[in-house]
Amino acid sequence: MSIDLTALFSKTARAVRPSAIREMAKHAAEPGAISFARGDPAPEIFPVEEFYEGTKVLLERGREILQYGNTAGYAPLADFLCGWLTPRMGRTITREQLLITSGSGQVCDLLVRATVDRGDFVIVEEPTFLGNTNSMRVAGANFITAPVDEQGMVLDGLPEKIEAVQRAGGKISFIYTIPTFHNPAGVTMSLERRRQLVAIAQKYGILIMEDDPYRFVRFEGDDLPSLYELDGGSGVISAGSFSKILAPGTRVGWCVGPEAIVRIMTTLKQSVDSSASVVSQALVAEYCRSGRLDAFLPKIVANYRRKRDLMEAALRRYLPADEAQWTCPSGGFFIWITTPRIKTDDLIKKCLERKVVFVPGEPFYPNGGGEHSFRLCFTFATPDQLDAGIRVIGEAIRELTPVTAQA
Repeated sequence: MSIDLTALFSKTARAVRPSAIREMAKHAAEPGAISFARGDPAPEIFPVEEFYEGTKVLLERGREILQYGNTAGYAPLADFLCGWLTPRMGRTITREQLLITSGSGQVCDLLVRATVDRGDFVIVEEPTFLGNTNSMRVAGANFITAPVDEQGMVLDGLPEKIEAVQRAGGKISFIYTIPTFHNPAGVTMSLERRRQLVAIAQKYGILIMEDDPYRFVRFEGDDLPSLYELDGGSGVISAGSFSKILAPGTRVGWCVGPEAIVRIMTTLKQSVDSSASVVSQALVAEYCRSGRLDAFLPKIVANYRRKRDLMEAALRRYLPADEAQWTCPSGGFFIWITTPRIKTDDLIKKCLERKVVFVPGEPFYPNGGGEHSFRLCFTFATPDQLDAGIRVIGEAIRELTPVTAQA
């Protein structure tokens, strides 16, 4: 007699949803496929040789590096980050305010563990990054959503939603936002709305998680102050990652925030993975302390700006203007497309037949929606693939438009 293993699953396990991005990646692995699905950096610009040179640290400090590490982070990398982030975050960063993590996604997971009880609320943008809302859902969180437009999170009506929950005795654990080069929408929160969001959070005593892995991938325009800077560092946890500015295989991220929150997140991390890989941290530290990170960033920006321009030009060339709308991002990895009269599921089916892969909009809406939107990543594909793939999407939209119009 075989055991019904599904009957043994916990409520937490049953709440997990497969990642739509991972599911689409299966199609992207097929021979000849063109993928705009996963938010992968461009492998052709990875600094392989320069990174390899840092492996000499294993000969110099190998007996330390190959040992269990400090949960808060490898000291040389932590020291580098404190110094590197201080002028960029607009506030002095100390070791007590910094936690090095296994990717920036772990920042959200630890914050959820630290603040969310089943039935609590989290305020999120709509759409928002599905990887982190899955962590919130598994913990039993409910979602208060705020729409996104060209200037980021729309804050009209948010105080009323907060007050309604608080009057009913509900707890809002934190506000989750991706303010700069949003994933998936590609937009950036304006300075006015940043100030307004910080003021709302302070008024109602709510923590903000500023998920900011794309902050340093800016193509044009001036940097805006981080929410961490505008808040004064007392009520914002700001997350970053080497995945977008160096290489995702390092699996090294970080967060800065109030010492009390960082301390409890560090304690929780001890039971999750003890520490981020010390070997990865050491190699990243060697690369960064040599000055190579600052030299590498302009190469990333130039490569991705060119690909952004090629994708945007192809969108204007191939997509019917009256059937598709998008906002051209000033940085980051993504363009968000809305097709008001065409359902994305129908569009994906046609494009998959021609081996063009992208991510549908619905999984980015934790309370439902997004049936007419989808996300395109422009960083991974080659220039030829960018043109050919967008041409396929345009042809599919035109094929579907008469059917939609007659309905």
